[in-house]
Amino acid sequence: MPVSRPWTLTRYLIEERRRFPHAGGDLNALLLDVSLACKAVARTVAFGELNDTAVPAEHPGDPALSLCRLSDDIFVRVNEANGQLAGFTAPGCARPRQVPRTTGRGKYLLVFDPLDGSGNTALNVTVGSIFSVLRAPEALGTSGRDAVEADFLQAGAAQVAAGYALYGPTTMLVLSVGNGVAGFTLNPTLGDFMLTHPEIRVREHTHEFAINASNSRFWEPPVKRYVEECQAGRSGPRHKDFTMRWIASMVADAHRVLMRGGVFLDPRDGREAGPVRLLHEANPIAFLMEQAGGRASTGRRRVLDVEPTALHQRVGLVFGSSSEVERIERYHHEPADSERGNPLFAERGLFRQ
Repeated sequence: MPVSRPWTLTRYLIEERRRFPHAGGDLNALLLDVSLACKAVARTVAFGELNDTAVPAEHPGDPALSLCRLSDDIFVRVNEANGQLAGFTAPGCARPRQVPRTTGRGKYLLVFDPLDGSGNTALNVTVGSIFSVLRAPEALGTSGRDAVEADFLQAGAAQVAAGYALYGPTTMLVLSVGNGVAGFTLNPTLGDFMLTHPEIRVREHTHEFAINASNSRFWEPPVKRYVEECQAGRSGPRHKDFTMRWIASMVADAHRVLMRGGVFLDPRDGREAGPVRLLHEANPIAFLMEQAGGRASTGRRRVLDVEPTALHQRVGLVFGSSSEVERIERYHHEPADSERGNPLFAERGLFRQ
């Protein structure tokens, strides 16, 4: 949308709500509370190890774990009593967390990762928070029962809103409520998130990819094929040079893709079914990518179509410029290397041991 003067997050949400004349303000209120939690986490992250006076006693020697705990506590305190939630969950929760009955239970569920990439805090590298909003089953509101795991097992396509906060040189909130993707920058003087990136779109074509090459010995053949073709540059089958990036922070890597295109791969490999949490990371990032015109896949299928079977289910994740993600999916569905006789996987392949 064209912006003649800076909009606050509040004004943006009000304008978005006008698309649904009969909607209440519950979702807006929830998202504003989430943004408040993100502001508080940003301040906590900015203090880094200076937070030692507030570090929980059980983790005195692990600053990253302590920051995770502090960030988690912030999200819980800000959102548990706002009246908009029926339950919420984070990566450290074996079971869903309950909203106190005394505060009233709302019609939404909140899934969040309070400090993604927390291991980077010791290096002063960008980290962030990821969140996803789902509709709670009607029975939660009518019966007042506690939220259970099954309530959260909804395909990513059912998300009402999703986003992340980025704690870098500036603090940004990137959000979608199902009508594109917008980016907001925190004005530290006013304390407001201001709309600075009104219509974020993923570039269709790219010369950049991100993957952790240290895991190359575990990659499946389609991933090896894709990376080797990129590495081959102009003389290879892609006929262009690629640049490889890897930050090891999902939020930072996703933000780079949204801002300047590219493709990110954290694929399933020979060791595990998948490295990325479906509900807490893959679904909200996939929602943002699709809303911005990109694509997100497990490598074999659209992420938002995956029906969750467990609260902490993991999947492989590939997202970014749609043409590159579609290529990677196609490689997964083509015959195996031995059947195709692909020379990229001959004895002298780049990643052959």
